[in-house]
Amino acid sequence: MTSASFKSASGPARRTVVAAAGAAGLSVALTACGGSDDDSSGSSPSGAAGAAGGTAAASTGGGGGDDAAAGAALSKTADIPEGGGKVFDSEKVVVTQPTAGTYKAFSAVCTHAGCAVKSISDGVINCPCHNSNFSITDGSVKSGPARKPLPEVPIKVSGDSITLA
Repeated sequence: MTSASFKSASGPARRTVVAAAGAAGLSVALTACGGSDDDSSGSSPSGAAGAAGGTAAASTGGGGGDDAAAGAALSKTADIPEGGGKVFDSEKVVVTQPTAGTYKAFSAVCTHAGCAVKSISDGVINCPCHNSNFSITDGSVKSGPARKPLPEVPIKVSGDSITLA
């Protein structure tokens, strides 16, 4: 009998085991890089922006603020620093004040891997997972790995109150 005709009946071939282990490892790696949220915020294009209620930004496109209820009070205008902003974790929204009296809101879900943005400093919104940075003015990517901007979330400024539109 030659070694070419010898077949083991004891289990799967070595190639099958190695391929399965590689697929399992890839699956774990991809899961670790992804967030627990669905990635709808990164794949949905943002609509045209306009003003709603004073100088607040508004958007008609879908965004990561889908979990936030329209009309929900977010903050007082005095709580949003000029040139900075504030992250509202439970609403998945970040509100910024790029210039005095101009308020903008964006999804707080990073478009790279679905992590929550956590801070605002030096005019950028920061995602701690992979260090993506976004503009407080328009949500555009300032540094990656993210490639898509944060979607705008419609807000309304009435007096000194900021609410979701």
